[in-house]
Amino acid sequence: MTAAAGRVLALDHGAVRIGVAISDSRRAMAVPLASVPANGDAAARCAAIAREEAAVAVLVGLPLQLDGTAGDAAATAASFADDLRRALEHDDVDVVLFDERLTTVTAAARLREAGVTARRARARVDSAAAVVLLEAWLAR
Repeated sequence: MTAAAGRVLALDHGAVRIGVAISDSRRAMAVPLASVPANGDAAARCAAIAREEAAVAVLVGLPLQLDGTAGDAAATAASFADDLRRALEHDDVDVVLFDERLTTVTAAARLREAGVTARRARARVDSAAAVVLLEAWLAR
């Protein structure tokens, strides 16, 4: 990933929604943003968010299986990353796949620990998973 200083956008691509999180410019912390519907123009919407947030890089979660192999969900995420690269091809923004195993499970557990009800957690888990993804990348 880019060594250039600046904000990093993280995307947790799901079948229904894409969770979005952003780092601060010093890359010290991650905060959730709203989720984006995972439909036909999701890559264009995520590219627009990357531009609005002045991101220098975008992490796309790669949902590998527990044994480290890529399944159907990983192929879908990789295809989405390719669409996002095309949408950002005229911008100076790197798009990188990053292992996201168990981010949603971790995010759901964090929300439960924080006292968020199951009903409210459904609406927040995608962006919370993007935060977990981004935190893992920041800590590497």
